[in-house]
Amino acid sequence: MANANFGVMGLGVMGRRIALNLERNGFRVAGVDLDEDKIMLFSAAARGKKLIACQTLDAFLTGLERPRRILMMVPAGKAVDAAIASLTPYLAPGDLLIDGGNTFFLDTDRRCTELESSGVIYSGTGISGGEQGALWGPSIMPGGPPQAWKLLKPIFEAIAARAGGEPCVAYMGARGAGHYVKMVHNGIEYGDMQLIAEAYDILHRVLDLSNRELHEIFDEWNRGELESYLIEITAAIFTKADPDTGKDCIDLILDEAQQKGTGKWMSQNAFDLGAPTPTINAAVESRIVSAMKEERTVAAQVLTGPALKIPTERQSVIQAVREALYAAKICSYAQGFALMNLAGKEYGYDFNFSDIAKIWRGGCIIRARFLNDIRAAFSRDPHLANLMVDPDFARALNARQASLRQVVSLAAGNGIPVLAFSSALAYYDAYRSQRLPANLTQAQRDYFGAHTYRRIDRAGTFHTEWQ
Repeated sequence: MANANFGVMGLGVMGRRIALNLERNGFRVAGVDLDEDKIMLFSAAARGKKLIACQTLDAFLTGLERPRRILMMVPAGKAVDAAIASLTPYLAPGDLLIDGGNTFFLDTDRRCTELESSGVIYSGTGISGGEQGALWGPSIMPGGPPQAWKLLKPIFEAIAARAGGEPCVAYMGARGAGHYVKMVHNGIEYGDMQLIAEAYDILHRVLDLSNRELHEIFDEWNRGELESYLIEITAAIFTKADPDTGKDCIDLILDEAQQKGTGKWMSQNAFDLGAPTPTINAAVESRIVSAMKEERTVAAQVLTGPALKIPTERQSVIQAVREALYAAKICSYAQGFALMNLAGKEYGYDFNFSDIAKIWRGGCIIRARFLNDIRAAFSRDPHLANLMVDPDFARALNARQASLRQVVSLAAGNGIPVLAFSSALAYYDAYRSQRLPANLTQAQRDYFGAHTYRRIDRAGTFHTEWQ
């Protein structure tokens, strides 16, 4: 049997499905795993296909054509270091190792540097799209040295999702750039999901809409400017009945959101770089608060809020929520791209933001019509400081900011928490404010700590003896 063109180490759900995707697109794939059950599953899938299930690491490595291209689909952290340690003694200069997991980008930076002297090429590659994306076409974000992209380009372009006839893959930049972009993708995903959840909460609680009505609203929204995978699946969720009880599934799910940590990484890194990402932060915080179910249940018996005031003009509220959701979405994405702008300079990643928007249009969880407009904005101005000041997005925000205010006010007046909507509005107002009250903050810092301040009427730093 001919040698495999590509190797996959880690045959869990994602690894196995990527291997099947590769095979369907004409590649011969070898697979290996420490778990014998996973090897057996892969072996069963291999019947009649160009897939090779390897029982040992030696069989796996000797069965790969040179230079060897090996995709590691193992959990982030120590498992990646263990996989690298098991492989590198047998690799030759020019062989390529790819980490396709959700790895923290600085770990990828470190591994690239550690392997450089051995001549082994290392690529940290973000892959988005879940199980279906892995099988039928994900959005792929490869980083590492340019020679890694040269070895990966024909393979990844073959298996990636397509949008507008273009493959949803592009070279992201040096070292951990690919994993950085995937981290930001996941943070923006958190923001999108929380904004949609808050829109649902307002429509459900304030307007007392049924799940059938909510399905119709989100289905209609998915045919306009909000068209996206997340809006599409939200509409579908409202129609699903539980087979055991006959009740709507959505009403039986505990209001306790979980997280894997990638959204939190984005918030932490944003603080490190000094980039404001309040909507993503609010989404992370909302999941944390949701996990405090027992405490919230007790607090609900002790703390009071306003009585619900159901508006009579339901259609105007639905329209306002739609417009507010779109405006807040612009603010959230603006935060993510502004963070990447800072990170590109800080870490030397040299991001192409038009390419990033292009590859997020298909395959990934945040795929949306809206990303065509982001791509166009960065094509017009590759050095755009913030999406909100692009002429098209500025017009969209100016036309919808009143609806965003109306929705935040409506929620506050009815005691409905909208951390993401509120933060998006505050970010918009802060960014457009020529003057902020930070002058008082600096005066306080100088008062208690002699931290000095700058003046508006002369250059230099100053200190006042306040007492």
